[in-house]
Amino acid sequence: MTVEVTLGDEVDSVEAVRDKLVAEGVPAALAAGDPSLWGPQAQPEATIRLGWLNLPQSSRELLPEIDKLVERARAEGLDHVVLAGMGGSSLAPEVICATYDVPLTVLDTTDPHQVRRALTDRLERTLVVVASKSGGTIETDSHRRIYEKAFRDAGIDPATRIVVVTDPGSPLEQSANEAGYPVVLADPNVGGRYSALTAFGLVPSALAGADVRRLLDEAEAVRALLAQDAGNPGLDLGAVLGAEALRGRDKLILRDGMSDITGLPDWIEQLIAESTGKEGKGILPVVGAEAAEDDDQYVVSIGPDGGTAVDGPLGAQFLVWEYATAIAGRVIGINPFDQPNVAESKENTTRILQEAGDGPLPAGTPLLTDGPVEVYGDVPGDPKNLADVLTWLLRAVPERGYLAIMAYLDREAAFDAATVGDASFEEMTETWAGADVATLRALLDYRTDRPVTFGWGPRFLHSTGQYHKGGPQNGVFLQITGAVTDDVEVPGKPYTLGRLQLAQALGDLGALTSRGRPAVRLHLTDRVAGVRHLLSVAEEL
Repeated sequence: MTVEVTLGDEVDSVEAVRDKLVAEGVPAALAAGDPSLWGPQAQPEATIRLGWLNLPQSSRELLPEIDKLVERARAEGLDHVVLAGMGGSSLAPEVICATYDVPLTVLDTTDPHQVRRALTDRLERTLVVVASKSGGTIETDSHRRIYEKAFRDAGIDPATRIVVVTDPGSPLEQSANEAGYPVVLADPNVGGRYSALTAFGLVPSALAGADVRRLLDEAEAVRALLAQDAGNPGLDLGAVLGAEALRGRDKLILRDGMSDITGLPDWIEQLIAESTGKEGKGILPVVGAEAAEDDDQYVVSIGPDGGTAVDGPLGAQFLVWEYATAIAGRVIGINPFDQPNVAESKENTTRILQEAGDGPLPAGTPLLTDGPVEVYGDVPGDPKNLADVLTWLLRAVPERGYLAIMAYLDREAAFDAATVGDASFEEMTETWAGADVATLRALLDYRTDRPVTFGWGPRFLHSTGQYHKGGPQNGVFLQITGAVTDDVEVPGKPYTLGRLQLAQALGDLGALTSRGRPAVRLHLTDRVAGVRHLLSVAEEL
């Protein structure tokens, strides 16, 4: 169980960076947890953020506790596992469960339609894992409150249906203990995006049916290689990431290759974007593109594909990518363990909700309306319709820049359109794509050689949101929001999910425009018709 990194045409520059790292003793120092590797300013943070190096062993201490939770859930017939968590608390379990082909419902959203769909699905057989490192994540707190009320309304004691994963001493630990919820404590010396092999990754995955011992075994098998100067896959991959960034190729096209792993690029996206996107620097991961189209882009595949590829089992991949990201941080000169700009959008959201009180949120006045789509923002040239706006956005992307699409919508809504019936798989897939706003990424990507990213809001705020605000000043942003027709109350709070979702969108938009980033918001007054219209206009550009 090893990870093989196959180098493409960049072998010379990569080997120069790797040789320098070896000469400086970095591989052994990182494997030993030396917090001085990223400079004196980063050392205090690094000192409390290197616990991930030991997780293949230290996380085994959690296994008896996890086994008891699994046994209890099976005995009580709780086979619908819902994970309420954001960013590092949800991305790894989603990949693990998809790879092991076990069902897990992930709530990393404030979209009321998506939450209601989960809420009305087999409540009598539902077990909710509430996962938050800080214990104060607003989305996760909202999910907990909503499920508590739903369980009580159904005559179910929430203490029999909620499991909490958090850091020691967090406010969530205290409230969970008071409520009588089982609590599994994670390693506090591991940051959220490095937490795949902590309780945050293992507890929900095991409850869903994944073999988490196997993950730890896979990581342990590759761990010994990470102290070596040769045959070290983490060093090889980190040298690739760092060397490419130094030579101006800072757009990493991540491709799911021919491997048994499903969806790993989505997890890598958060790890790399949030770790490196700061101080005007960074590596931008791009998920979904087929190939690099300009000289600032390169492709890395998951699996045994040609070119630059990373092949190996999932547990080993987690550890190797984490190690490589830490290496890349040293090469490009940033602290890979902090996230200085993530809190800004959260603070904006809180301010918007407080200032609005019971009144309308400051959504602004539409620049124009094209069918079921309202356009907000400053678009020069007197645009007449949605096509003009999309065309301007594509042209506004600077040389070496990128376009980011951010959709604050229900990411499962398209499945409602692709109903199972007499249609073939190909027909169903086509129907689904035609109803999925994420299809916009491919449509716009086809019309530019600049990279186009796509993120579901507010999920991406815990991921690429750091890069958007802290990375290079070359992004153009398209935000998509939608009318809410079936809102969900948040018990004990003065807002609904729909109101929170819009406040989060407006808060992040403000953080972007305050930096002079070109940004447009499209609001779908009818979500289904709006997505259909948006995609049809993009197809005709």
